[in-house]
Amino acid sequence: MRKLFTLLALLIAPALHSQSGTALNIPTDHLIPPAELNTLLAQKPANPPLILQVGSKMMYTQAHIPGAEYTGPNADAIKARVAALSKSAPIILYCGCCPWGRCPNVGPAYATLAALGFTNVKVLYIENDFGTDWAAKGYPVAH
Repeated sequence: MRKLFTLLALLIAPALHSQSGTALNIPTDHLIPPAELNTLLAQKPANPPLILQVGSKMMYTQAHIPGAEYTGPNADAIKARVAALSKSAPIILYCGCCPWGRCPNVGPAYATLAALGFTNVKVLYIENDFGTDWAAKGYPVAH
């Protein structure tokens, strides 16, 4: 019986660990809706947020938010990009690969920045995908 419990623990532990870094665990007060981000960017703020696309390179190449930088989901690339920034610098993360609850990228990217002590991180809440929730709404897109 003990061997069975050990086997189950080995099988279940990775699944539980992967859930800890999902988009669903990002606090709602750290989410920014697409319309709000579009309005913010249209205002051309004096201190614009750093926008990091943490999805695939193919998605970024096809279409991305103007001014967004590609780091992909790579934690080392994210860390390198923010290394010289103040911990209070405004940062916005987004992916848009798939529906919010299934996105494998924004949760770990957010967790990386939180672990580094960044306090002004928002995540673009993309309910369905980038095409539906950003591009199809007429918000600006760069290629």
